[in-house]
Amino acid sequence: MQHLLDTLASGIHDAKNQLFIAESLIAASEAKHGLDLGEARYAIEAAAGRLSRTLAAYRLMRRGAQLAIVPCIVDDLCREVALAQKQHLALTGITLDIDCQVIDEWPLDRDLITDMLNNAVQNAGRFARSRVVLSALATTDGLCLRVEDDGPGFAELPPRRGTGLLLAERLAELHERNERKGRLHLGNDGALGGARFELSLP
Repeated sequence: MQHLLDTLASGIHDAKNQLFIAESLIAASEAKHGLDLGEARYAIEAAAGRLSRTLAAYRLMRRGAQLAIVPCIVDDLCREVALAQKQHLALTGITLDIDCQVIDEWPLDRDLITDMLNNAVQNAGRFARSRVVLSALATTDGLCLRVEDDGPGFAELPPRRGTGLLLAERLAELHERNERKGRLHLGNDGALGGARFELSLP
């Protein structure tokens, strides 16, 4: 049964990736031919987002809320996200920059954190005017991973907690060390003048 569920999860992951490719192609057609296919893009984004949250929830429940914490090279993680997102963002005229100031390894659940950052970068790209920055730095509180954009920011603060944000907060809290828990912060005080997604891990 578990093998079947893993196979279905793999299929969902592939379907999600195909949806993002379709969205990029639609965006390119809009720019080239002066079309307005906003409704089609919205439907694709909504479906892809739902699949992403389904995958994250599945992985979390499959482990019984026990994360697979292993030492991870933070720069490699950031580069992996950039590799997955740069081409998609470039098709819509958005530049993704990486600013990783952490050279050490950090204990975290690589798969789940990568998914969270991919989703954060994708969301930032939808509202950015021209630029998104993914940064990583070590602070007194631990590892800080940020996604910032030069868009208009969140329409309301605090934003309504949909499934994706509630799941992200839960995943952050499950990263616990020395009686400290991870946390998620959203704000309109990003370095680029737009929204800021900040994930802090102990």
